Amino acid sequence: MSAVAFYVGAGALLVVSLWADKNKTRMALKKATKSLGNIMPMFLSTILIMSVVLAVFSPQFISSAIGSRSGWMGMLIASITGSITMMPGFIAFPLAAALLKVGAGLLQITVFVSNLMMVGVVTIPLEREYLGTKLTFLRNGLAFVFSFLVAFGLWRMIG
Repeated sequence: MSAVAFYVGAGALLVVSLWADKNKTRMALKKATKSLGNIMPMFLSTILIMSVVLAVFSPQFISSAIGSRSGWMGMLIASITGSITMMPGFIAFPLAAALLKVGAGLLQITVFVSNLMMVGVVTIPLEREYLGTKLTFLRNGLAFVFSFLVAFGLWRMIG
């Protein structure tokens, strides 16, 4: 029902915008259509990645590998997977939600997403070029450790 209200509200505001200035509204709609065309491949890749992950790995496997009962080993698996995987946040967060729904543990997903966003094993060569070897490994190492601190903080908050 809230989606219907959102679309009705957007349509009403579009009518108000057309009434206020037809030329600006048409220009805005052209820009929005172009932006949607640019973003669509990324949305499709999100759906593809989520479908592949959920098709390849059964809920039982996900639950045993990175479920809430997998403990520190599951967190380590999730952290290493997040560290070596490279994907934008708008793919990572829906994937994390889908993994939670099929049995992944909250702390394990916290570590996974934290490492996915902050640790970049794939980008180390580029980072080394700009930041130097020492700073690159320091940044990635601290980010890796920080992801566990975030998970520990979450565990303390939710018990």
